[in-house]
Amino acid sequence: MTGPLRVLISADMEGIAGIVHPTETNPERYDYERGRRLMTAEVNAAIAGVLDAEPDAAVRVADAHGSFRNLLPEELDRRARLVRGKPRPMGMLGGLGLPTFSDAGGSDDASGSGEEGGVVLFVGYHARAGAGPAVLAHTMSDTVLDVRINGRSLGEIGLNAAVAGHHGAPAVLLSGDDAACAELNALVPAALTVPVKFALGQAAAETIHPEEARENLRAGAAVAVARRAQVPPFTLTGPLQVEVDIYSPTTVDLAVLVPGVSRAPGARTVTFTAEDMPQAYSLIQLLVQLGTIKPA
Repeated sequence: MTGPLRVLISADMEGIAGIVHPTETNPERYDYERGRRLMTAEVNAAIAGVLDAEPDAAVRVADAHGSFRNLLPEELDRRARLVRGKPRPMGMLGGLGLPTFSDAGGSDDASGSGEEGGVVLFVGYHARAGAGPAVLAHTMSDTVLDVRINGRSLGEIGLNAAVAGHHGAPAVLLSGDDAACAELNALVPAALTVPVKFALGQAAAETIHPEEARENLRAGAAVAVARRAQVPPFTLTGPLQVEVDIYSPTTVDLAVLVPGVSRAPGARTVTFTAEDMPQAYSLIQLLVQLGTIKPA
């Protein structure tokens, strides 16, 4: 018996309509509360679109910005489950691969595609560092400047799409600025993208109205889920040679204490070999967390 479609919505904040400045994404700044309301509303639009196409879908939402505690639980569509808080397995894809809901039936993994498998949607995503003009572009937090896997530079979009792809789940949709949309389409040409603003610089954009963004996102999510069989998972076959450019020399010093991590020529780059994308992703997450440790 075929169970319901499993859907993971990974929600970031920099790519939400109307948001262009760090004050709108930082919990310690005055504009943050408005930013998180805008973020929650866009996620609700994506949930509604998924369920328009697949009323019985089992939907999880991974809060994937900063602290992973941005979405307002009491305002989130109650038909979805929320994964929030950190650190956690799978990082921005928290919930991928967890047992499905107790009342949802089906198998206990998120692998596969089509009727029996899972799909991933990226809401509010930003482009990688160096992709400009792009709104609030960066690679991973303010710690990691660049990640190259087998020589290919990847930001959060590529890394998360590859982890999902390892589990057989295609990234069928992305919303964000035009640079973020182009980044996913370069990796997954068949994916549907919903541009909600058009970058003029790192902290400037021409943005559509938030209500229009939600309408477009709801419609796009429904189409993306309905045509999921046409979107192949983005996969990277191991072993993977990983290079990570790190902002702080102190973080580099800490990173090379991790078994298997070596310092490359130059002040900022460390390297390691991973068996597959989940292993690479876990170690990259660790390097990001090491960046929060200040010199003694």
